Amino acid sequence: MIKTTKMNTVGDIMIFAANANPKLAQGVVKRLDLKLGESEAGKFSDGETKIIVSDTVRGADVFIIQSTCPPVNDNLMELLIMLDAMRRSSAGRITAVIPYYGYARQDRRSRSHDPISAKLVADMITKAGANRILTMDLHCPQIQGFFNIPLDHLKGVYMFASHYRSGNVFGNCMSDVVIVSPDFGSVARCKNFASMLNVPLAIVDKRRLDDKKSEIDHFIGDVSGKRAILLDDVLATGGSLCNAAKVVMDHGAKEVYACVTHAILCGNAVENIKNSPIKELVLLDTIELDPAKKLDKIKVLSVADYIGNAINCIHNNESLGELFLKMDTKK
Repeated sequence: MIKTTKMNTVGDIMIFAANANPKLAQGVVKRLDLKLGESEAGKFSDGETKIIVSDTVRGADVFIIQSTCPPVNDNLMELLIMLDAMRRSSAGRITAVIPYYGYARQDRRSRSHDPISAKLVADMITKAGANRILTMDLHCPQIQGFFNIPLDHLKGVYMFASHYRSGNVFGNCMSDVVIVSPDFGSVARCKNFASMLNVPLAIVDKRRLDDKKSEIDHFIGDVSGKRAILLDDVLATGGSLCNAAKVVMDHGAKEVYACVTHAILCGNAVENIKNSPIKELVLLDTIELDPAKKLDKIKVLSVADYIGNAINCIHNNESLGELFLKMDTKK
C-alpha cells in the first residue's frame, strides 16, 4: 500500500481516469496497490460529455489520469468536466495527470492572427479546478510557464536510457552508437540522452513547410559505420522521423533505431514506419497504441510505474528530483 507521511497535508489519495488511456491508469493504481475511483465518462444523447463520479472525494488528494490525445477535444472535455466535478465536490487537492498534453505544438504565434492554443488549454484546465499538473515531455518545455499552478514535468528520456543500458539491444557494447536529433527543436533532449549513454550526438537540420510536410537541409555529425538512435517527443504522421532515418542511412549509418514518447500515429504513419529503414521503434504508452497499428518493429514501454512513483512523491510532499536521480543512475 502507498505510504503516507506526516508531511502530507491533504486527505487520502484517490485516483480517477476517463476514457483516454484506461490501461495506463490501471497500471498506475496497480503500482500503488490502489483501485481506480468509481466514475463514468460518456455522452448524453445530444453528444455532450457526461461525467458521473460515484465516490465521495471530500478532502481527498485526487489525481485524474487523462491524456488529451485523439480524439483531442473529447478527451479534453472529459478532463475539464471531471476537474469541475471534483472541485464542486470539495476535493482537498486535484492533480491533473496528463501524460500527453494536446495542443502543445501550438505554443507561439508563427504568423499574424495565430492563436496560442497551448496557453488557452492551460487556462481552461486551471479554471476547471486543477491545483497541480503532472505531465510528460511537453513539446516545448516553456509551456510549463503557461500555468500559474505547480507543474511537474516527467522526462521520457530516462525510460529510453534504461532500455538501452539493459544490454538487450546492443549488448554491453555502445562504442559505435550515436544519438541523432531529428531537428534543432529536439537537440536539448537528445544531448541529455547522449550524455546518459555517454555517446556522441548528431543533428538533422529540418525545415517545416507546413503541419504535414517538412524538408531536410543539412546534417551535422558523423554516423558512418555506426548504429544511430533517433529521439523525438511526438510521432504524428511519421514523415519527419522516417525522413531523418533515411538521411542517417544515406550518411553511412549501418543501423537506425528510434525512440518517441507520444505516438499519435495519424494519417499514413503506420505505412511510413513500416517502409522506413528504422529497425526498432520504441514508444511509451502515454497514448494507448491501437493493436491494429502494432508492427513487429514497434516496442512499447509502460510509464505506469514512473507515473505511479511520481504520484507517490507528490502525495507525500517528496522531491521528484530524487526520483529522477534514481532513474538516471539505474542500469
